Amino acid sequence: MVEIPVTAAGEEPRTPDEAPAESGGDALDTDRPPAEVVDDVDRPVLLFDGVCNLCNWSVRTVVRLDRDGTVLFAPLQSDVGQEVLSRVGMDPDYFDSVVLVDGDDHYTKSEAVLQVCRLLDGPVPLLYPLVYLPEGLRDGAYDLVGEYRYEVFGKQESCPVPEDDVRERFLERSLA
Repeated sequence: MVEIPVTAAGEEPRTPDEAPAESGGDALDTDRPPAEVVDDVDRPVLLFDGVCNLCNWSVRTVVRLDRDGTVLFAPLQSDVGQEVLSRVGMDPDYFDSVVLVDGDDHYTKSEAVLQVCRLLDGPVPLLYPLVYLPEGLRDGAYDLVGEYRYEVFGKQESCPVPEDDVRERFLERSLA
């Protein structure tokens, strides 16, 4: 995978014929501000730590298990990710967990993970009943993994560029 910075400083504008034909609301049009990109989103969006190796592995797993392409993605650190956070009333500098935004609803930590599981193919939705475990227990386990994720799984200096066949599912234009 090629790596590029999460922010698009000095990014070359894309021409219309370079943009994918179907991009989840033409999200990869570099001439559009993040607010307009978010306005066009009509599917669940998973916000993730773009430099965390565990988070990137998790996103690749969701892509693989979401054959219909239901879930869109954006790094929390990106302009689009920060716009999505603002829209749901969260601090744009929130980096404590993954965030799933689905319509007017948003979920964090273990609830976000379990809500994503419901959207996937195969046996993964069978994990959803774990939502009935006490939130403190679920989020405690999530926080423990989150606290040591960089030490155990590593961290990248920049957000990896997704493979061509799934790039249209990533809302952050700098990843295209």
